[in-house]
Amino acid sequence: MLSSITIKGNLQKMATNLAIPVQYWLLLNQDKIPLNEYLGKDISLVYTGKINCIACNRVIKKSYQQGYCFLCTKALAQCDLCIVKPELCHHHKGTCREPEWGKGHCFAPHIVYLANSSGIKVGITREAQIPTRWLDQGAVQALPIVRTQSRYQAGLIEVCFAEFVADNTNWRKMLQGNIKSESLALIRDELFFKIAAKMQTIAAKFNFGDIELLTSEPSIDITYPVLEYPKKIVALNFTKEPKVEGTLLGIKGQYLIFNHGVINIRSFAGYEVSFAVLK
Repeated sequence: MLSSITIKGNLQKMATNLAIPVQYWLLLNQDKIPLNEYLGKDISLVYTGKINCIACNRVIKKSYQQGYCFLCTKALAQCDLCIVKPELCHHHKGTCREPEWGKGHCFAPHIVYLANSSGIKVGITREAQIPTRWLDQGAVQALPIVRTQSRYQAGLIEVCFAEFVADNTNWRKMLQGNIKSESLALIRDELFFKIAAKMQTIAAKFNFGDIELLTSEPSIDITYPVLEYPKKIVALNFTKEPKVEGTLLGIKGQYLIFNHGVINIRSFAGYEVSFAVLK
């Protein structure tokens, strides 16, 4: 097949906008490609063999933690373990890799939320990242339940909720498309009751008002641009097969759904690829 349009650049996490359905753009350096327009059409993504670190732009043979070079994973605060396990924050100990970055990123209002992606889960995100975080996870429902003034506080609370609900997404189930609708408000109230004592203990360690229970926030429903969900989940991988080509059947989370498999775009951030629409 011949290409009617070809754009080359380094992949970034797909950009999103909450609409019905969610709008997606493939980012290749400065180019922003509106993917929803290509649903049902044949497209091609070809990995050139080149990878650039998404932080320092160094050319590398292998990326880590969704796009970083090895040196950046050891130097940057955003690559530290406390980013995925915020209850392990050590900024107060004076050992943060980048104290100023930590002040801006971690000492900002955060939201603890419930989401229905592959089932009910609890998660946290900076308040400024709502609803982006939910869209990246492929959630079909989401509800803010607690507001905190720091990532560390949100992390401590998330651990309490995680005793009763999952704190991660099963990406295979998320892509099957048969997620049952739930009453997130009812689940929130049940969880508040179960962890009330622990919440009080945590709140007592911080300033009054730092931790706010959200009891009147509305739950939102999210619809994704999917023509057909895969009957069998086959993961596509640029390192094993540099050309990913086929009919684009849908987009959910950070996954492109083709007629022969799915690919997680975020996992290949920094990879240089050529995008083409085929005819």
